[in-house]
Amino acid sequence: MAEKVRLSSLALTLSAVLCACAGPATPVTKASPETPIPAASGMPSRLYTHCGIKELRVEDTFFIAETPLDDGQGNPPPGWGNPHQDGVVTVSGSKAVFRDDNGHIVTFLVRPGATGFLNICS
Repeated sequence: MAEKVRLSSLALTLSAVLCACAGPATPVTKASPETPIPAASGMPSRLYTHCGIKELRVEDTFFIAETPLDDGQGNPPPGWGNPHQDGVVTVSGSKAVFRDDNGHIVTFLVRPGATGFLNICS
């Protein structure tokens, strides 16, 4: 039951926090492989894709895409859901990897000390 509440909370947080396209909400923080976080394996996730694939939050840890993806117009690339893509996130050390049933794989790197998303998008 606690796991369902945690996963629901994660999905709600991703949806609620991303509510209006804007500039940086917090200072840009470089991703670092030095910051370890707890490992989580195969966590169901709903990745927010509306303005491209750029950021991810897992519990209280914020990540940035190693290679951000968009269509050049601030939307997800062809083949991605909009505004969300369901998949699975695996966290190991300072990396999070998102995978879905369509074969998409995106690697995210932790943003040490981050307390919010870099960009808020609707």
